[in-house]
Amino acid sequence: MSGHNRWSKIKRKKEAQGSAKGKLFSKLIKEITVATRMGGADPAGNARLRAAIDAAKEANMPSENISRAIKKGTGELEGASYEEVSYEGYGPGGVAMLVECLTDNRNRTAGDVRSCFAKGGGHLAAEGAVAWMFEKRGTIEVRPGPTEDQVMEMAIEAGAEDVVPQGAEGFEVRTHPNDLHAVASQLERKLRLGEKRVAFVPKSTVRVEDAEKGKSLLKLLEALDELDDVQSVHANFEMEDGLLERLSE
Repeated sequence: MSGHNRWSKIKRKKEAQGSAKGKLFSKLIKEITVATRMGGADPAGNARLRAAIDAAKEANMPSENISRAIKKGTGELEGASYEEVSYEGYGPGGVAMLVECLTDNRNRTAGDVRSCFAKGGGHLAAEGAVAWMFEKRGTIEVRPGPTEDQVMEMAIEAGAEDVVPQGAEGFEVRTHPNDLHAVASQLERKLRLGEKRVAFVPKSTVRVEDAEKGKSLLKLLEALDELDDVQSVHANFEMEDGLLERLSE
């Protein structure tokens, strides 16, 4: 069974290869800028900035773009002032969704997100109605190769909390958000790692088996993710691998 995590990987792969790469860079630049503004320009003392820089490097963003984003965050270069805002809602099939945004205009963002939910067969929910279904975790992608037992042993030794098999994609190591980079630095000595980030992981999942509901759900996820102010969309669904692959084409 695959779910939102697998969909996110498919989406990121498409973004890295196609015309959506510019939009991906724009989201990463926003995150680096805000992370710098909130926690300073030194990645060693700013875990959020380290995660943002890691994500930018994983997406092959040029180093000069990263430097400019940091300077916007420190005020050395002029840039828009963004604030964080999140929205909660339900998609087709009763799937819970958490939408993280960075915006310079709350009214515009709220209207765009509300419109997406309405057109996509979902609806916004009151604050707190959905957020409790997710928990913040550091996530580290481990490339295929080692066995689950090998990854589990190394992850526990490094201070991780859990290891989740991802089939042919390898594994996902989960940590407390504050431990993300300490664990990753230990693991990268022995394993090939992919993206390292802080994400909202669902405590439980909703199984989506109906193809029409699945298609509507993925269209809503994609529409939300396409919004300029949306940084991340998290959802608590599970779907058969074959169905997810077919609907994602």
